[in-house]
Order: sequence, then C-alpha cells, then structure tokens
Amino acid sequence: MAQPLIFMVFKDYFSQTAADYAHYRPHYPKPLFAYLSEIAPDRTTAWDCATGNGQVAYELADYFEQVYGSDASEQQISHARHRDRLQYFVAIAQSTPLADQSIALITVAQAFHWFNANAFYNEVRRVLKPNGVIALWCYGFFTIAEASDGLNQSLHAFFETIDAYWSPERLLITNRYQTIDFPFLELSAPSFAMNQDWTVEELIGYLTTWSAVQSYSAQQGSEQLSVLLKAIADHYPATSLTVNFPLSFRIGRYVI
Repeated sequence: MAQPLIFMVFKDYFSQTAADYAHYRPHYPKPLFAYLSEIAPDRTTAWDCATGNGQVAYELADYFEQVYGSDASEQQISHARHRDRLQYFVAIAQSTPLADQSIALITVAQAFHWFNANAFYNEVRRVLKPNGVIALWCYGFFTIAEASDGLNQSLHAFFETIDAYWSPERLLITNRYQTIDFPFLELSAPSFAMNQDWTVEELIGYLTTWSAVQSYSAQQGSEQLSVLLKAIADHYPATSLTVNFPLSFRIGRYVI
C-alpha cells in the first residue's frame, strides 16, 4: 500500500506539541494488546486510527502480521516509533487508502471524541473484515494513591482552573464513551488501567500536553500556567509516585 498524504480540515490540537506528546503520554498495558489479538478474527492486519506517536500501533506489531498507523497530523506521524510490520500514513479517520474488508482489528485510543462519528463508522464498515473488531478506549483524570493532602489540593485546583478550557468534545471522555452511538455487536472487556511511576517533571510534562492546558496558556499567558504548575511541584516529593489511569472501553464486532 502506498503512503499518500491526505490533507483535510480537522481539529489539530496536538501537532505543536507532538514531541512532548511522544515523550510524556502514559503507556497502555501490554495485556490489553494480547487481549485484542485474541478477540480479533485473525492476526493478519490491524489499523490504529489517530495513532499519534504510534504508541498503540507499535505494540500491536507484536501480534499482527501487518499493522497500519494513521493520523491526520503529519507532525505526530513524524515522531512515531518504527519497527518491522508497521506502516504509517497521514489521513483523516473517515478517508483512508485501506482496502475494502482488509482489516481484522481497528483501534482508536483517546481520540474518538475528535471524530465525525458517522463518517468514521462508514469507513470502519468498509475496511473491516466480516466479524472484525473495533476497539475504542479513553481515560480521564488520574489518581495518585500516595499523594499528600497538599498535592491533592493543588491538583484539584489545577483541574478546576483548566476545566473551562476543554473543547466540548471532552464531555464524551467525561462520560467514558458510554454515551456514544456504537453500532456494532458489543463485547465486554476486562478491566485495564495504566500505572506510571512518574517524577514531578514527568507529571508536569504530561499535563502540558493537554489541549485545555494549551488553550489556557494561549489565553491567560504562560506565567499564569507556571503558577498553577509550581503549586503542584511544591507538593510533589523528590521520588516518583504511581499515577493511575483507569481505561474505559467500547469494543464491538462487525457482523454483516
């Protein structure tokens, strides 16, 4: 398959922070990918849509003969990790060069809320094999079990301040994707979560990848953002803390 560059209008909140996104975003648990490979009808092909830095696509290549990773942002693709059996291309979610009925598994991690859902589902139905699987997942705010009262208070103040700067699409994540239309034979997924042992620099690096944080900084100024982040840093210990992100899923099978 060739690698065409397909440029169309989309909400691009992440190209300017593509390098930070690749460096600071949390990593999905490896058992998740084993599970997805087990429920797919075969292990020939997988497509990770809105792949960003290729985080999911890279892991899927352990299980599938050919993996495709696509993203509407050329900057994001330029920071993606490469390996055998993995091919990237730039395309919007609803218009790809993938062949009809060619994909056994489609994944979308932390990105479906940006899509034109109906148009994307049309593309899913076009490219999925019969009985193929589509898996959407997201994560919202994290928890830190070992956080002090001061750290929890500073994080709560940060979340409250930033809340007004989220795009409307964020509501779908707040609702854990449970309110979206999902026209597939739904499957129940086991519980999965991400656990990251992060220093304060890593946590703050992650926070600055949020689209709402970028909007806040653009409107209120980087100095105001620094004040919020310093309050977190002042209460964070010199050691790492475990940051927990529960994952929420919609997983379905395309039955023709």
